[in-house]
Amino acid sequence: MQQKSIKRNSIYSIIKTGSSILFPLITFPYITRVLLPDNVGKVNFGLSIVSYFSLIASLGITTYAIRECSGARDSKEKLSNEASQIFSINVITTVIAYLALAVTLLFYHKLDNYRTLIIIQSLTIVAVTLGADWLNSAMEDFRFITIRTVAFQIISLLLMFIFVKKPEDYITYALISLLSSVGANITNIWYRKRYCRLAFTTNIDWKRHMPPIIYLFVMVLAQTIFNSVDSTMLGLMHGDYAVGIYSTAHKILNIINQVIGSLLWVIMPRMSYYFAEGDYGKINTLLRKVLQFNITLGLPCIAGTIILSDDIIGVIAGKSYSDAGPVLQILMVGFLFSLVGGSFLGNAIMLPSKKEKYYMVVCCVAAAVNIVTNYIFIPKYGAEAAAWTTALCSVVIMVLLFFKVDKRIHIDSIFSIFTAPVIGCISIFAVCTLCRGINSLFLRAFISIALSVCAYFIIQIVMKNSLVTELTDSVRKRIHFRR
Repeated sequence: MQQKSIKRNSIYSIIKTGSSILFPLITFPYITRVLLPDNVGKVNFGLSIVSYFSLIASLGITTYAIRECSGARDSKEKLSNEASQIFSINVITTVIAYLALAVTLLFYHKLDNYRTLIIIQSLTIVAVTLGADWLNSAMEDFRFITIRTVAFQIISLLLMFIFVKKPEDYITYALISLLSSVGANITNIWYRKRYCRLAFTTNIDWKRHMPPIIYLFVMVLAQTIFNSVDSTMLGLMHGDYAVGIYSTAHKILNIINQVIGSLLWVIMPRMSYYFAEGDYGKINTLLRKVLQFNITLGLPCIAGTIILSDDIIGVIAGKSYSDAGPVLQILMVGFLFSLVGGSFLGNAIMLPSKKEKYYMVVCCVAAAVNIVTNYIFIPKYGAEAAAWTTALCSVVIMVLLFFKVDKRIHIDSIFSIFTAPVIGCISIFAVCTLCRGINSLFLRAFISIALSVCAYFIIQIVMKNSLVTELTDSVRKRIHFRR
């Protein structure tokens, strides 16, 4: 199979991630005003119920499927056999999830008023299973994934503005919200035939497939607990205000994490392929680029967010959330360690190299540490304690993963990767400090960010950051070619 450009796929993935962030930002203000709090609450409650059964249906199959199919993509027959077995497992887990959902809706009568809504929202589970979008990711076809996703998001956006006009339209809103997911996955049923024949089979090698799938499922479950336990314990120990402060800061962190993490799904198929081939020369070369991407894009996000935390909170959430500023700063400190730990060592090395069992254990340890430290410190220090314990767990994950890295993995001139980004971050601190004299909150935030981006980008070019120079050279050649 022809290998696609990682650079181009990275751009497609960032566009897809950006649209996934942008469209909710456009629809949220409209929907909250039209549907009003009660009906928005119904929709979100329904989604929360469906999410539990979605977790049962998906297990750890998506990540596992991308890795295994990437290693088999040189043979269409082998790929068809591998993909069909994984697809069949996913169909079986989906049936189990739907049986569990049916039992829940029949016998748990507190959900009677939400039954129609939940059934509609649950259609995304079967669509995701039948679509098997992991096959496109394994084949590195991010162009199709991005174009298809953005197209259905635009259609959903237009339909939302046309048909959702009053509070009673919340069922219509739920149906339209499904379109971007269901439509995209159904389209894939026909598109994926170009790669292999995907069909349900009873000839499944359960002993080979199930252990890694279960490990990945437990890992995802531990990460889910790790991400949600802070808000739960804050609510129980410190009340709604602390939860509101923490969750606001955490949402901003998640947006940054989504953008930087967009590279993961691009490199995982290629990295899995290289590990299957045992080609450590190419593995080390690609890992260096991944680390450089994380640092070049991640460090300025961390520096800018730390120094502009109060302004960012003020612009996005308003003055009533001013206490979220310090929480956001602490979370960004933890994010610095997760760039190297969970993001790089975990997702870019452990998962493609089939060390998911150890990664699962690390995630479980981190979740346990988070719960214990939250129990000790949240009662006295509130939301800031929750942020510090999260940062501590990021350090724990990084340290534990470091000791399990294959000795054949070696990144040349690793410190040179940090030089230009660190100096660029110093320029960000200088620019933001100079802009503090501007009185208008929105103007100060806009000018600070714009000048910081320019200063950082110029420094990367002057100091010859290879990632940035490759990108600018590529853009320059493309413009010259079109002329």
